[in-house]
Amino acid sequence: MKLGEPTLDQLRMFIAVADHGSFGGAAKASGRAVSAVSYAIAQLEAALALTLFDREGSRRPVLTAAGEGLLAEARRVADGADALLAKARSLHAGQEPSLTLVIDVMVPGDVTAHVLGEFRRFFPTCALTLRIEGLGAVAACVIGGDADLAIGGPVIGDDPALERQAVGEIDLIPVAAPSHPLARAGVLPGESRGHLQLVLTDRSPLTEGREFSVLSPLTWRLGDLGAKHSLLKEGLGWGNMPRAMVAGDLASGALVELDLPEKPGAHYRLSALWRRDMRLGPAASWLVDAFRDGLAACRDALR
Repeated sequence: MKLGEPTLDQLRMFIAVADHGSFGGAAKASGRAVSAVSYAIAQLEAALALTLFDREGSRRPVLTAAGEGLLAEARRVADGADALLAKARSLHAGQEPSLTLVIDVMVPGDVTAHVLGEFRRFFPTCALTLRIEGLGAVAACVIGGDADLAIGGPVIGDDPALERQAVGEIDLIPVAAPSHPLARAGVLPGESRGHLQLVLTDRSPLTEGREFSVLSPLTWRLGDLGAKHSLLKEGLGWGNMPRAMVAGDLASGALVELDLPEKPGAHYRLSALWRRDMRLGPAASWLVDAFRDGLAACRDALR
């Protein structure tokens, strides 16, 4: 038996009748005449050589077993068509079909999660690829063409290949476990150099060999901020951490903020970075504004 090919309109009418429970309800919802809905269903049933609704007597149409089996497939086809049309409209409006975003590991996770959740709601047709990197590796992704947009720190400086727009800053503070020798009051100048410092290492060749707030010659260099956090809580060293990331530990006493004479903490300024030969589209521009708002709200909450 050779089957016909259903049209998208016929599938939509099939879904509408199933959802509204009647030909009249489907007609009203779709702005069509009842006769047009009935004709579309009849044509679909002819194309598939199947009865989709039981219409005996004056009862409301009831899905047959065949209709039940095909309804989910019809929804998938209609949803796929809707997604295609939505993406086409977005392209006509100038929205990016896809976007690769790289975020500095220092950006508070709650801020990133909230922004990206809202992004998926506002830009459902933009395929987002996310990377989390540290220090110079953030800018390196953009310069190398591996990312369209970055939210990164100040370690790269004013690279001529990059456009930069400030979006906020976070506080980096020196912390250690309460049992650490540097956690006591009255630490002398230079005393921190005698204790192991846990340092986030830079895996980017752009800033290879550069030191950032490193006081001690005794260092463990880590490529993961979460690992550094865990080692600090175990009392294995001291180091700078984003205040937002350790706020709960400071409140519970798992970590303490160190009062060191050298004051190694810093304001870690964050910027949106993109290549100067590129223009930001609507989705990327929205991300820049959303991270600025999110970082400001986070900073206000910690005051």
